[in-house]
Amino acid sequence: MELTTERLLLRPFVEEDAADLYEYARDPRVGPPAGWPPHGSRGESLEIIRTVFAAPHTFAVVDRATGKVIGSAGFTGKARAEFPAPNDELGYALSPAFWGRGLMPEAAAELLRHAFEDLELAAVWCSHYRDNLRSRRVIEKCGFSFAFEGTVLDGPTGEERPARFYELTRAAWRRRGGR
Repeated sequence: MELTTERLLLRPFVEEDAADLYEYARDPRVGPPAGWPPHGSRGESLEIIRTVFAAPHTFAVVDRATGKVIGSAGFTGKARAEFPAPNDELGYALSPAFWGRGLMPEAAAELLRHAFEDLELAAVWCSHYRDNLRSRRVIEKCGFSFAFEGTVLDGPTGEERPARFYELTRAAWRRRGGR
C-alpha cells in the first residue's frame, strides 16, 4: 500500500532503503529523543528494515521530488486501554535535513486519514518524552489533545522517562475537517 501527499510518498520500506535510513538514523538528534539509539551501521539499518519496519502500516517517508527516504512514520500496533478501542500509536522520525518544513504534519495528516477511513480506528494516540519539544509541536499541529502524563522506557538506557500522551478520536478528526 502506498499513500501520497503533495510532497511525500508513504510506502513500505525495501532493503534498498538501508543507505538512506542509515544516513538519518545515525544522527543522535533523531533516535534518542524518540527512545532508540542511533544506528551504528548500514547493516543495522537493514536489520531494522527487515524487522521493525516490516510491521504492517509502517511506511518509509519519501521525498517525492528526489525519491530519497527521509523518514519513517506509521502505526506501532500498540493499543492503550485509556483510549477508545480500537486504537493504535502513531510513531514517526524525520531526517534533520528536512526539519522545519511541515513534512511530518503533512505525512501524519494522511496517516490519520488512513487510520480513520481505511483501518476504521476509533482513536490514534502518540506520546513524546516531556523534553522533546519538536515532537510536541508536530503532535499539536496534527490536532491531538493532551490526555495525561506518564512514563515510558527509554530504549537506549532502559530507564523510565516522563512522557506526555495525546489522543485524537475519529469524531475529533471529523470535526477538524476529516471526512
